[in-house]
Amino acid sequence: MLDIVRTKQKSLLIKLAFAIIILSFVIGYAMLTSPKGNGRDDGPAAVVNGSEISMDDFRQAYGNLYRFYQNIYQERFTPALEKQLNLEQQAFNQLVDRALLLQEAERLDISVTKQEVVDAIAAIPAFQVNGVFNKQQYLQVLGYQRLTPDQFEAMQRQDLLVEKVRRHLRGEVQVTDAEIEDEYRRQNEKVNLAFARFAPSLFEDRVKIDQAELEAFFKERIEDFRLPEKISLRYIVFDPAAYEKDVELKQEAIEKYYRRHMDLFDIPEQVRASHVLIRVPRDADEKTRKEKRKLAEKVLEEAKAGKDFAELARTYSDDKASVAKGGDLGYFKRGTMVAPFEKAAFALQPGELSDIVESPFGYHVIKVTGYIEAGVKPLEDVLDEVKSGLRKELARQLAFEKAMDAYNINRKSGDLDAAARSNGLKIEETPLFTREQAIPGFGLQPDLAGTVFSLEAGKLARPVNLSRGVVLMALKERQESRLPELKEVREAVEKAFRKEHSVELAKAAAEKALAAARKQGRLAGAIGDKRIKIEETGDFARSFGDFVPRLGQNAELAKAAFELTPEAPVADRVFEVGGKFVIVALKAKSPADMTALDEAKKKELRQALTSRRQDEALKRKLDELRKAAVIDVSPALVQRFNLKEE
Repeated sequence: MLDIVRTKQKSLLIKLAFAIIILSFVIGYAMLTSPKGNGRDDGPAAVVNGSEISMDDFRQAYGNLYRFYQNIYQERFTPALEKQLNLEQQAFNQLVDRALLLQEAERLDISVTKQEVVDAIAAIPAFQVNGVFNKQQYLQVLGYQRLTPDQFEAMQRQDLLVEKVRRHLRGEVQVTDAEIEDEYRRQNEKVNLAFARFAPSLFEDRVKIDQAELEAFFKERIEDFRLPEKISLRYIVFDPAAYEKDVELKQEAIEKYYRRHMDLFDIPEQVRASHVLIRVPRDADEKTRKEKRKLAEKVLEEAKAGKDFAELARTYSDDKASVAKGGDLGYFKRGTMVAPFEKAAFALQPGELSDIVESPFGYHVIKVTGYIEAGVKPLEDVLDEVKSGLRKELARQLAFEKAMDAYNINRKSGDLDAAARSNGLKIEETPLFTREQAIPGFGLQPDLAGTVFSLEAGKLARPVNLSRGVVLMALKERQESRLPELKEVREAVEKAFRKEHSVELAKAAAEKALAAARKQGRLAGAIGDKRIKIEETGDFARSFGDFVPRLGQNAELAKAAFELTPEAPVADRVFEVGGKFVIVALKAKSPADMTALDEAKKKELRQALTSRRQDEALKRKLDELRKAAVIDVSPALVQRFNLKEE
């Protein structure tokens, strides 16, 4: 098949790292429906109408999803979020859908031609040189992945086949102009809600504590008040500063330290700029915006005419932080300012003026007054800083060596006192602390908690590097976890008792107010508690999704808001939002401005509606196929991931 692909490009060196990254997504799907599967000898993950999904397929699908979400969320991708996303179930569902689609392709007699496979492979960037398919690069990348062309082309054929079936099942959808208008009207209709929030905290002082009830509450939840394990430590600190005088700095070491820490001496690209800000309120109407822009244009015209820019800033700028300095913002690097401002400033040469720049703050006129090119400070300019850093680094190494000597000499005896005496150090002690608390004298050390809480009496812990220095420690006292008596934790129990019962009081008060509001058709006069104020959300549209301004996320509330009418303005239930109980009523409803529905918006809406209905059609068909399918899931997967045949 490779012979069909023609290219005039000669072989070039491959950027393998790039190719592998691209290819990891390209080969993310494996052959799913072979009778034997292609996984390891641990049996199939599932069997769909007789077609096996191998364990390797499942691992690959899960790995692809993991990397996908990891790239999206970056440092926010925590184990808790991973669990919330339920990646195992997502991966399993994808594989089952894929198997069903391949079977449907066979039933519908849908196929992929040889030329379609060739064209798809030629379009993959990992196999191209200068934008054109390169046969040698293709073979080398596949070889690196231990794939033959036949194997990879079979995978591509399956991918294309699945996509063809998807398109077929999505079908052709017709969207009328009337439907577009209805959708635009629905999306751009706005409501303003009156609301009252009943916070449980307002009712805590109304909770009456009965001794018998409190004791029963405590007995039922005694595990919640379990006293945690506590320990205290004895320790000595080998302070690196005490060893700095023993450090000898050699030129080779200085140069090596400089090279290793060159990022510390980076000089980022920077510009120095002054600006005049004509601030525009976020909720400004079109008339106000036009007036503000006209003023910005006047400032720009005067600046171009040669008027002193600092004087213009002092006269017109709304940026209080820079106006006294003639609009001067000093030097700043990329990523410091909002995107439109940064883009304009870094595009200018010193002395040049920008056009009008619009940002979330309003309109800016920018003048660049200086520029620093990115680079690295030479060693001679930072020699003192390098020597200081190297001396501290080597002194810490010496401190660690001394601590290790003390540990090794006294490890068998566990004698911290002897280690302290031989090094002329003073023993310090901590009070009792729990795993969750900061270690007194050292602060929060999550990685160290496991070590110190596993310490045995009469044993030394291996030296650890902490901010104070290198620490050698031993256990002083341990108090095991235990269930308390009520008198030991009465304050915490009373607090929990009040909190639980205040929730019931707040909900009851909200329901009582709701009944009164629905009877009279408004919130005013129905609350019955002067501490609770009636507020407004302000206008918002369905485009806000599940978010309701000034209240927060609540899908039911967001949906109900647009179902309220002047005839029935009060919602029929209490909503819980952010731990508070909320009742709402329609304050005002603003229809969409249909004159703003231009051809561009119509086209965008037509595409969105078409895609949505096609997706719905595909989902309906997949649901039908799933219901009719015989799906056997590996007991190992069910047990480990609690997978369901969704």
